[in-house]
Amino acid sequence: MAFFGLKTKASQTPPVSENLERFVSNFSIEVMPRTAEKIENFKDLLPQNTRVYIAHIEGTPIDDMVKTAKGLAEDGFPTMPHFPARIIKDKVTLNDWISRYQGEAGVNQALLLAGGVSKPHGDYDSSMSLLETGLFDKANFKNIHIAGHPEGNKDIDPDGTTVNVDAALKWKQNYKSKTDAKMAIATQFAFEAGPIIEWANSIKNAGIDIPIHIGIAGPAKLQTLIKFAIACGVGPSLKVLQKRATDVTKLLLPYEPTEVLSQLADHKANNPDLNIASVHFFPLGGIKTNAKWVTENCGTAGLPANQI
Repeated sequence: MAFFGLKTKASQTPPVSENLERFVSNFSIEVMPRTAEKIENFKDLLPQNTRVYIAHIEGTPIDDMVKTAKGLAEDGFPTMPHFPARIIKDKVTLNDWISRYQGEAGVNQALLLAGGVSKPHGDYDSSMSLLETGLFDKANFKNIHIAGHPEGNKDIDPDGTTVNVDAALKWKQNYKSKTDAKMAIATQFAFEAGPIIEWANSIKNAGIDIPIHIGIAGPAKLQTLIKFAIACGVGPSLKVLQKRATDVTKLLLPYEPTEVLSQLADHKANNPDLNIASVHFFPLGGIKTNAKWVTENCGTAGLPANQI
């Protein structure tokens, strides 16, 4: 028998990297109501107190969102539901969502983002318009997370620049300074460490001190990742997947985030002031697959709650 985090000689598996274990230690992960309901017990998959984001896709009833948040909270997992601005009709609806999350599930944190629809359904078109309502401050939400785009976002900056994205981050930095809100930037996923590090340093140099929770795609089939990457507008690091797709020896093997995370972890260990505070997983290959990968590759960072 091998203790967790230790490898037997027979396995020929390299030992867990201390840098990687430390870097992933307070990771978060994302679910949708339809995937969460298939999980019998999240305690069998995730470390105790793992923050679980609940993605709110257009067409998902708020009842399903609140039910998912309540179930996760009852199992001891802090939940962070998405508030996609463009699918929220008006202030009455927004206030109702906030009240229901608080009253029924004890939620006091949220990820605010524009949302994946091109035309707003109502009064809001961005996370900034949601913040301007003052409702989250009034409800005393403890944590407000906002979206970040290490490789830009062509929906926001169609010309390929980062002018509008950068301006939005500066606005949110000012909001944080004025309100003392506890904020973090949860980013779109990327596949290459270099652009992530360059972006993190660039926003820090621009005066943005909001901690970064870097988005990372969990293990998945290569075809699945390429599909999601194109749909989500992932930019330069998409070439990492495209290059892998041309290698017949790797084409049928699932992608794993070992390389990008190890490079980020080592850079963080050598540059402690890097403004990446946490890892946020997008479990594109399934939450069970993602959780298993963390458990097997990141030492105690992935030890499920019922094994602590």
